[in-house]
Amino acid sequence: MMAHGKGHDPEQSLPLRQREILALIRDRGFVTIEALADHFAVSDQTIRRDIIRLDGVGLLQRFHGGAGVRDQSVRLGYVEKQAIAPQGKERIAAAVAALVPEGASVFLDVGTTAEAVARALRGKRRLHVFTNSLSAGSLLAGRPGIDVFVTGGVVHGADGSLVGDAVIATLERCRLDLAVIGISGFDEDGAPMDFDMQKIGIKRVAMAAARRSVAVADAGKFARSAIVRIAPASDFGLLVTDSPPPAALGRAFEMARLAVQIADGEER
Repeated sequence: MMAHGKGHDPEQSLPLRQREILALIRDRGFVTIEALADHFAVSDQTIRRDIIRLDGVGLLQRFHGGAGVRDQSVRLGYVEKQAIAPQGKERIAAAVAALVPEGASVFLDVGTTAEAVARALRGKRRLHVFTNSLSAGSLLAGRPGIDVFVTGGVVHGADGSLVGDAVIATLERCRLDLAVIGISGFDEDGAPMDFDMQKIGIKRVAMAAARRSVAVADAGKFARSAIVRIAPASDFGLLVTDSPPPAALGRAFEMARLAVQIADGEER
């Protein structure tokens, strides 16, 4: 194994295509072998060999059919996510809060957009909120008329999310009016996606417990994919976002009969 001098970046010794593969995956979170082969105009097998090499040196993670970021520390950190599109998230949150009637039972997912929804719900006079987010729970704690139920579970990551069997057991007993679900990206057919299998399982249970599920995502998610589909787009009653989706994704939403509401705009 060749020794590198102090300060040497091992990525600079990689072939150009492999450096560009890394850049694409870090930008999008996950990219399929087929998409990479098309992008570079090479065979699937060539891309597969590149991915095997990059996985072997710890620069990305191989998955079935593609490759993704190595772990959560490579993706945007929690503090960085808080700084992304804050005004758009506040508009999304206000639109979601307007959908929540007084006295409703609501599940709030983890993530910075769901936390913005929690802040927007503080003006409600009577509400029952279930969440596996310590951050969302603390934002609503002590508000008159708002009952906050923070699930049990194991703290997972810097965002204060709770995961594990205790979360599932709590939500399986609930009958909710609305589940507010955060997402990390979209599949080509419009299905919302995420990276974390533990969190995805919780999202699915919350959706099953709710009469209506609403996906929340700022427009930056339209250009991103992830690793696992949360559920088909048709399982969500509504997507609330801050900007119209690209044409191809918009057509996919229409095919799935997923309504899209642009915050400060009209549902369509």
